[in-house]
Amino acid sequence: MLARVANNLFWMGRYIERSEHIARYLNVNYFSSLDAPNAKSQNRQFVLRSMLFMVGTPEKDETKELVEQEVLYKIGLDCESPISIINNVKHARENANSARDLISTELYEAINKFYHFVLNYSSDSFVKNGLHDFTSNVAEMTAVLRGKIRGTLLHDSIYAIIMMGINIERATQIIRIINAKYNDAIIAQGSYGDKINNSFEWTTLLKCAESYDMMRRYYKKTPTTISTLEFLILNPNCPRSIMNSLNQVFNHIKILDPSRAYDKNTTAFLIGKVRAEYEYKYIEEIEENIQVFIENILQNLNEISEKMEKEFFNY
Repeated sequence: MLARVANNLFWMGRYIERSEHIARYLNVNYFSSLDAPNAKSQNRQFVLRSMLFMVGTPEKDETKELVEQEVLYKIGLDCESPISIINNVKHARENANSARDLISTELYEAINKFYHFVLNYSSDSFVKNGLHDFTSNVAEMTAVLRGKIRGTLLHDSIYAIIMMGINIERATQIIRIINAKYNDAIIAQGSYGDKINNSFEWTTLLKCAESYDMMRRYYKKTPTTISTLEFLILNPNCPRSIMNSLNQVFNHIKILDPSRAYDKNTTAFLIGKVRAEYEYKYIEEIEENIQVFIENILQNLNEISEKMEKEFFNY
C-alpha cells in the first residue's frame, strides 16, 4: 500500500471520529444547560464560550457578547471555518475518495450519504431550531460508519490503519472535552456554593463522552472529579477512555509491523511507554494538578500522531 493512501485512511478515521465528538458536545452542552441546577451553567454565553473553547477557538474577550447563531454556524456548517463539522465531513469523504479501491462499497456509500446529509442541511434551520436534529443525525451516522468499518472490511492492515486514526482522535477529543469541562467547572465553581468536586459539569462531561450510564453502573454513585477522571482516563474497560484508546492503537500498530514493537525508535515503543505510565498512575496524582496532566497527555498524543505519520505515512 502506498504511504499516501495509508495516510488517507488514517485521516479518514480521524475526521469521522472528530465530527461525532464535536456534534455531541454541541448537543449535550446546549440542551443540558436547560436542566442545569445553577444560573451560571444555564447562561447561554457560558455555553457558547464552552463550545468555542472545546473546538480550540476560545473567545478571549470576556466582555464580548457572543451571538448564538454565529457561534453555532461557525462550529456546525461554516465552510470557511476549519474546525466546523461540515469541513471535517468533507475531509473524511475526500480521504475516502483517495482510498476508494481499498474500502468496501458499503462503507463508501455510508460516507457519501453522510457527506450529502451535512452538505444539504439548511444552515438557517440549523442555527434556529435544527441543532438537536443535526447533531443527533451526525452522531448516528458516525456510529453507522464505525459499524461499516468493523463489519464490511477485512481486519487486516487497512482496518488497523483506520482504527488507529479513530482511536488516536478519540483519545484526543476526550481529553479536549475533559479540558473544556474542567475549565467550565472552575468558572462555575462559585455557583455551586461548595466545591468543584460536585460540579454539574462532571455529569455533562460524561454525557459528552457518551459514558454517563457506564460510569453510574461502574461506581453506583453520583459523578465527582475523582470518579469521572478516573473512569475517562485510566479505566481500560471503558471504550471511551484514554487508556482504552491507547491499548487499541497499540494492538493495531503491531499488525502493521509486529517485529519492531520493542524497538525504542518506533511508534509502538512510544505508545507502550505512554500506556505503561498511565497504567500505574493513581488518579490522586492527576487530581493534584489536572491542568498540567491535560497538557502532558495532549502533548503525548500529538507526539504519537506525528511519529506515526513519519514512520508509516511519510511520502
